[in-house]
Amino acid sequence: MKNKQMFGNLLLILGAFVWGMAFAFQRAGMESIEPITFTSARMALAALAAGSAALFLRKRAPETESPARAKARRRATIIGGIVCGLFLTAASIYQQTGIVTTSAGKAGFITALYILLVPLLNLILFRQRCGLHVWIAIAIGVAGMYLLCMKEDFTLARGDIQLCICALLFSGQILACSYYSRRGDPVCIAAIQLLTVAVISGVLAFVMEEPGWDKLRAAAVPILYCGIMSGGVGYTLQMVAQRYTDPTVASLLMSLESVFAVLGGALLLHERMSGRELLGCAIMFVAIILVQIPMPKRDRALSPE
Repeated sequence: MKNKQMFGNLLLILGAFVWGMAFAFQRAGMESIEPITFTSARMALAALAAGSAALFLRKRAPETESPARAKARRRATIIGGIVCGLFLTAASIYQQTGIVTTSAGKAGFITALYILLVPLLNLILFRQRCGLHVWIAIAIGVAGMYLLCMKEDFTLARGDIQLCICALLFSGQILACSYYSRRGDPVCIAAIQLLTVAVISGVLAFVMEEPGWDKLRAAAVPILYCGIMSGGVGYTLQMVAQRYTDPTVASLLMSLESVFAVLGGALLLHERMSGRELLGCAIMFVAIILVQIPMPKRDRALSPE
């Protein structure tokens, strides 16, 4: 089981890398297309990629389950995909609207507070505790995220409240992924989740924006990367990984997205990293290493049902 946990953790780090690199493409895409239209297009492409993978794996998988078990798994897969999709849609909308009235750094920091909210909600809702070393790693991670993202005094603006709600919704998405990925087909859940986001954001795009083929063609490269890699690959990796990884550890590993976003900006957009940002990255990596260290009385691992 420890090997499966390590495998899941590595998948989450890979997913965080893919998401982090996507920020440069997202920034380029915003020059020629509206945000909700961009989200709908990339999530539709992501749903197609994840759905194709799900169909391929389904054809190769042997039928070993009883009819009752297969029915329960299908039900969990459909419900899980929709629930995760609703959380992801709402979180994305709150993040997009909140960032309008606050700085990008503060938005990144507040959003990443899900690394603190996930263990708290997991304790309140599911009575699942995490070890002291995990709480220490969370505290170190929050400190590193502050140095990485914040460049001004921390004062709450109107958009900050929306970003706090966004962090809460992302926490719900992480916990929902952890719950349903153990009861259904994780790749199918990922595909349904992405399709849910694509449909809802598509409706909102036609109501609130002016989507058009010219805009889609102009943003084709960012849509392709963010759709296939960030969406299809990233969220599928998350769903598969959370089948084996504790949600608290998962949230901390996923927060590396901000670190990789800064590194991606430096490599792809030639943005310069300050000493404060470098220190924040280093502290974040310390937190990630700490949470991987096995303790004598490590919490019982969750296994697929």
